[in-house]
Amino acid sequence: MSNINKFEPFQLDVLQEIGNIGSGNATTALSNLINKSVDMKVPKVNFGPFSAITESLGDAEKAVIAVYLRVVGETPGNMYFLLSQKSANQLLSDVLQMDLINKKEYSDIEISALTEIGNILAGSYLSSLANLTHLKIFPSVPSLSMDMLGAVLSSGMLQSGQYDDYALLIETNFLEGSENVEGNFIFIPDPGSLHKIFHSLGVPIHD
Repeated sequence: MSNINKFEPFQLDVLQEIGNIGSGNATTALSNLINKSVDMKVPKVNFGPFSAITESLGDAEKAVIAVYLRVVGETPGNMYFLLSQKSANQLLSDVLQMDLINKKEYSDIEISALTEIGNILAGSYLSSLANLTHLKIFPSVPSLSMDMLGAVLSSGMLQSGQYDDYALLIETNFLEGSENVEGNFIFIPDPGSLHKIFHSLGVPIHD
């Protein structure tokens, strides 16, 4: 397990840059997906104990829509892309070109579309990480869940088994005209994965 106090400011700056590039690529992917111009606010990047990261997301009982990917390869871990129902409905409306803003239950086609939206956006972050580090990193087949925030995160961690005690959170606000779509990307590395990322980028890290 790792201790957040071991990481120096310049190492955290590297994670911030990963967040900036990943969010930029996700914005481009979203714009292409909905065929509309999309901007973003400067992403907020947090790195810390998994428990603190989850607490920073707010009420554990709030409803979220989450796409979960198991990351495999040289830096394995768990990856989530989380959306509020309002943000998910906004994206779904854009993709399917229907007014689904007040949608609470979804058809199979709508669930498939939400899964693909989350997969494309999460994949943008993962591709950015792979390109920056030149490491072989691959996503598993995505799964989508609609549940309370605490239940979603707990379920994914139980499925994956061993994981480290810290997480990277990238809070992104996509701006589509007057609409604001909030998306949270979370990467929870397996033990040793973050060390490999830093090493590949030439960033020293000490045990």
